[in-house]
Amino acid sequence: MSQPLLSVSGLSVWRGERRLLSDVTWAVLPGEHWVVLGANGSGKTTLVRVATWWDRPSAGELTLLGHRLGRADVRTVRTQVGFVSVAFADKIRPGVTAHDVVVSARHGALETWWHHYTADDHARAGAALAAMGMAGFGERTFGSLSSGERQRVLLARALMADAPLIVLDEPSAGLDLGGREDLLGRLDRLAADPAGPAQVLITHHTEEIPPSFTHALLIRNGRVSVAGPIDVVLTARSLSDTFGLSLHLERRDGRFTAWATT
Repeated sequence: MSQPLLSVSGLSVWRGERRLLSDVTWAVLPGEHWVVLGANGSGKTTLVRVATWWDRPSAGELTLLGHRLGRADVRTVRTQVGFVSVAFADKIRPGVTAHDVVVSARHGALETWWHHYTADDHARAGAALAAMGMAGFGERTFGSLSSGERQRVLLARALMADAPLIVLDEPSAGLDLGGREDLLGRLDRLAADPAGPAQVLITHHTEEIPPSFTHALLIRNGRVSVAGPIDVVLTARSLSDTFGLSLHLERRDGRFTAWATT
């Protein structure tokens, strides 16, 4: 059996008097593509940020890419995970070109000032941009791109880094219908590629789950409601329990749709 890319056991997180996560156990294996679903404030982003070593746990054991938290260099290990999110996009200086955003992933940097890049590195960056439909955008500044184009550049950056695991924190936030569907199509094709990275997608909406995703984790009030193969655990009942209201759930052509009962 493959070793988990990400594993947490007995994970709990307190911030002051507030408990954000309680006794969470979860693992992501190579080839798996997870959606993490829950309402606002349920603990989705906290879980993934702590599991990928960007925030600290209060209790529990964490392993990432074969390294145990506390026994490895946090800064080195966490840069081997690809992140796609509005929050990460905000860390990038608007004047950096799309090409430099991608090629700088070679050394886990945000700009190219401090490292040397080979002709092969630049060729790989160009190929990664092309794979995300951004072939003609390399010299465009990041700040001049639309929200959807920025998300595609960040996906190209993750491909450039050969990240075995990509985390997507509400990547469709702020996108219009066309931008959302374009992004979900690209995530679906990436998930369908046997040689592609594992993915973890955080979202509020079942409509944003790509058809090729394999697993689901539902979380409510900092506790995991259910987790496992998506065809087994994502049901109208589990979704209703997670969001605290009565919901219908339908799957058509691989895509989920949920709506409240009347």
